[in-house]
Amino acid sequence: QPPAFGFLFDVDGVLVRGSQVVPAARQAFQRLADSRGRLRVPVVFLTNAGNCLRSAKARELSQALGLQVSPEQVILSHSPLRLFSQFHRKCMLVAGQGPVEENAQKLGFKHVVTIEALRKAYPLLDMVDQSRRPKELPPPTTGFPTIEGVILFGEPVRWETSLQLIIDILLSNGNPGAELQDIPYPHLPVLACNMDLLWMAEAKMPRFGHGTFLLCLESIYKKVTGRELKYEALIGKPSSVTYRYAEYLIKQQAEEQGWKSPIRRLYAVGDNPMSDIYGANLYNNYLKSAHQNQVQAGVKRSPQAASPQTEDHLELRKGYNNSVESCKSILVCTGVYRRNVDVPSNTEECTTEMVFHGHRDFCFDPSLVEASYIVQDVNDAVQLAFKKENWS
Repeated sequence: QPPAFGFLFDVDGVLVRGSQVVPAARQAFQRLADSRGRLRVPVVFLTNAGNCLRSAKARELSQALGLQVSPEQVILSHSPLRLFSQFHRKCMLVAGQGPVEENAQKLGFKHVVTIEALRKAYPLLDMVDQSRRPKELPPPTTGFPTIEGVILFGEPVRWETSLQLIIDILLSNGNPGAELQDIPYPHLPVLACNMDLLWMAEAKMPRFGHGTFLLCLESIYKKVTGRELKYEALIGKPSSVTYRYAEYLIKQQAEEQGWKSPIRRLYAVGDNPMSDIYGANLYNNYLKSAHQNQVQAGVKRSPQAASPQTEDHLELRKGYNNSVESCKSILVCTGVYRRNVDVPSNTEECTTEMVFHGHRDFCFDPSLVEASYIVQDVNDAVQLAFKKENWS
C-alpha cells in the first residue's frame, strides 16, 4: 500500500544536538526504512541551517542516521531562493559564513559579492577592530560594481563588520564609496534566510541564531534612518514559501518512487515552537484556505514572508496537483522546547505568559505555537504518525 503521507523533519534538536546524534533518531529511521535501507515514506529534512551546501548536509545526515540521504531530500534555509529568478542576474551582496559564494551560485545567482570582497575594496568602512584598520590611506576604489540587492544567508562570524557594511550598502543605494546623500527609501531588496532567534547545540542553553543578527540589523537601520527595514522575502521556517517548497519535493519524491497514491497529509516534526510549530501550523492554515480559495492570514508587514502570492514567481504552479490537505505539527522535547515550562497552563493568558521569539514580520498568534501533538522524541513522533495513518 503506497503512503498517502510524508514527513518533514527538523534537524537540530530533533535528529542531532550539535555533532551528537539523538539516540531516538536512528530508531525512528529504522522504522521508516525497509530491509534494504530504503525509505518507505517520502521524507524531507527541513532545517534552518544555511552555512553549508545541501550535499554536505545530506552526507552528515546519511552518517548520523545510517541510511542514504540525497541532497534532493534536504531543504536548507536558503534552498527556496533558487525559485526567486528575478534576482538571479542582479549583483547581490551575500552575507553569512561558510561557502556563501558557492551557495549563491548553485542557487542560480550569477553576480555575487561577499562581505570580505566589499571590505577589501573599501577598507575604510570596517573600523571596529583597530587591528584591521588600514595603516595608510588607501587609494580610491575604482571599477567596483554597484550592489543591487542583499542576501542574508545566516549569522556571520564578525557581526560588527557585516552590520556596518550592510547598512552602508542600504544607505548608499549600493555605492558605499559615495558621499552620503538623501537616504533612499524604499531601500535595495533584502532577502533573508533563517529567522530563528535561538537554536539548540550541545550547550545546556539555546544559542543565538540568525534571527538575533536580523534583530540587530533591523534595530540599527531604524535608529539610523527612523524607518523600518523591509524584506523582499523571508525564507526558511516559519515562512510558508519554505513549506510550499517542501511539499513540492515530497510529491516529487513520491512520483520518483512510483507511489501512485496522492500525498494527502504532512507531519512536521520539530523542537522549536516559534519556527517549526508556528511554520507547520501557518502552512496548515494556508492549505485549509487554499481549498476554500481564501488568502491565509498571519503576516503583519511583509506579505511575501508567508503568503501564497509568492507562487506567482516561484515556478511551482506548473503541473501542481493540489492534493495535500493538512500539515500536522509534532513537537519533541529533545531540543529548544522544554515540557511544562514553555507552554502556559492557560492558553488564554498566552500573550502575557509567553515571550514571542518569532520574527518581527510575523504576528504572534498563540494558536500557531500550539503543536497538534507533543511527544518525547522523534521515534515517538514517527510511531504517532504511523498510528494515525494505520501504517505499520
